[in-house]
Amino acid sequence: MAVGATATKLHPTPAGARRPSMLHLAAVAVLCSVSYLLGIWHHGGFSAAPAGGATSSVSIATTASVSCVSPTPTVLGGGGGGASSSSATLDFAAHHTAEGMEVASVPAHRRYEACPAKYSEHTPCEDVERSLRFPRDRLMYRERHCPSEGERMRCLVPAPKGYHNPFPWPASRDVAWFANVPHKELTVEKAVQNWIHVDRDKFRFPGGGTMFPHGAGAYIDDIGKLIPLHDGSIRTALDTGCGVASWGAYLLSRNILAMSFAPRDSHEAQVQFALERGVPAMIGVLSSNRLTYPARAFDMAHCSRCLIPWQLYDGLYLTEVDRILRPGGYWILSGPPINWKKHWKGWQRTKEDLNAEQQAIEAVAKTLCWKKIKEVGDIAIWQKPTNHIHCKVSRKVIKSPPFCSNKNPDSAWYDKMEACITPLPEVSDIKDVAGGELMKWPQRLTAVPPRIASGSIEGVTDEMFMEDTKLWKKRADHYKSVISQFGQKGRYRNLLDMNAHFGGFAAALVGDPVWVMNMVPTVGNSTTLGVIYERGLIGSYQDWCEGMSTYPRTYDLIHADSVFTIYKDRCEMENILLEMDRILRPEGTVIIRDDVDMLVKIKSIADGMRWNSQIVDHEDGPLVREKLLLVVKTYWTLEEENQ
Repeated sequence: MAVGATATKLHPTPAGARRPSMLHLAAVAVLCSVSYLLGIWHHGGFSAAPAGGATSSVSIATTASVSCVSPTPTVLGGGGGGASSSSATLDFAAHHTAEGMEVASVPAHRRYEACPAKYSEHTPCEDVERSLRFPRDRLMYRERHCPSEGERMRCLVPAPKGYHNPFPWPASRDVAWFANVPHKELTVEKAVQNWIHVDRDKFRFPGGGTMFPHGAGAYIDDIGKLIPLHDGSIRTALDTGCGVASWGAYLLSRNILAMSFAPRDSHEAQVQFALERGVPAMIGVLSSNRLTYPARAFDMAHCSRCLIPWQLYDGLYLTEVDRILRPGGYWILSGPPINWKKHWKGWQRTKEDLNAEQQAIEAVAKTLCWKKIKEVGDIAIWQKPTNHIHCKVSRKVIKSPPFCSNKNPDSAWYDKMEACITPLPEVSDIKDVAGGELMKWPQRLTAVPPRIASGSIEGVTDEMFMEDTKLWKKRADHYKSVISQFGQKGRYRNLLDMNAHFGGFAAALVGDPVWVMNMVPTVGNSTTLGVIYERGLIGSYQDWCEGMSTYPRTYDLIHADSVFTIYKDRCEMENILLEMDRILRPEGTVIIRDDVDMLVKIKSIADGMRWNSQIVDHEDGPLVREKLLLVVKTYWTLEEENQ
């Protein structure tokens, strides 16, 4: 034998033994397949009955496995409105690993206990006690102040006693369960303003507001007489100091999507009420940091007696509104000091004080090169210029505020506000719209966004965007095929996309009665959030190593595409999962898309969080390493935990 050659010893077939023929092997394979498919047909998927005794449920169809194993019936049980949760014996073992793919086994994780009752409304980065360590000046103590690693809570935030699933949209706009947000403060404080009323075990939202006691609908109609609210040119809006978000709630019927925000505890649970109503909202405040949105995001911004001192600090807050308004966007102000000649006695302020405040606001708006469109009754409206050609010329006369230099206009994650004008993209003609003109809604949803068409986002072409839109339509259809209730009206309302890319997931669902909060991680390509707004969708920046600025039990469904791969070397997986559990409603759904090895690790932790979960195949079949972990959070409350 030559040097270096390897000897191969052949083992002859024993006498009398027969080698299996290809025909026999094929027959065995067919029988296995038939047995497997019969098992799927017989047993179905798994479901979770919603709280409150409703008839809807979450049903996740079992997808085909590669191995020849008949599936086990899997049922996710859920209690209703205080009833105990029940479930059949579960077998969520992943029987779908493609041949040749090795999946690392992961030991079972520990069981997570419930947090104490006082944390049922815990917001980790807006914690009331922690906030008292920070300056009161300009409400800095109400900004985001996240816990240190040693201060993190590693427990499950409980739902309050008697928690029910919220009413389905559109009924939820006008009614919510008292047990879900057990706070009566606003019903007393705002009793004469039609914000909110208590009706036995429910809250009623008449649609009123401080400056629109006759209802948000009539108030919006008055605004619509002054600016074009009905032709699709205005799609995205920002409501500062939103109350219970009635303005945003009533804009939805006009195809206008508002991002509403207010500080934690300015009025008890106002943002929480908005979310219970099925209206987009976040905890937020104008203080020292930029708002967590890109430049040129909103078609209009609104303040109805929001108590923000627009004229102070060299007009800093109006300058921030200017940054996030798109070219040609509108700013609407009602309440003090507008129409002070009529209201000054009721506001318990002097004529001179109110007149001085209005003149100061007018002066700031002028330095920003805004044009006052109208002031009619209690409403005043200004418009931002479509480009900065004239504004830059005016700086020769008006020295302050100057234009900002060398600062990314889209950076807005703990970035400080500055008293300078964020420059618009250059144009060659006075009639041009800086950054590119947007199409009207709904065409702008699928049209190539100007930021991509202009080449502003490195490495992204028009064709890539169009393919991404098609891809997410396919993926959304797949989700609906494996989660049968996904497409049913009323089952889901508030959705969160933790890694939204270009907003393709939200775009694919725009015809459903849902809204999607599109979060763009700060650790990735955060330039895509501007694209999301150009499409007529809403969202925010977010670092998922930290808590989100929202209340517990905000979302009916959370979508996480590659989130854990992005953060695998940045923070602990359990921290992200516990945050997801905090903001997910009881019996809510989670879709996690990631590499199969990552999903196995995630599942090992999720199994200790009172989540029922199952790994299923990618929409392109079992040979793709990327798969889906489908989750239903079980129903439980602190009352049941104590029992």
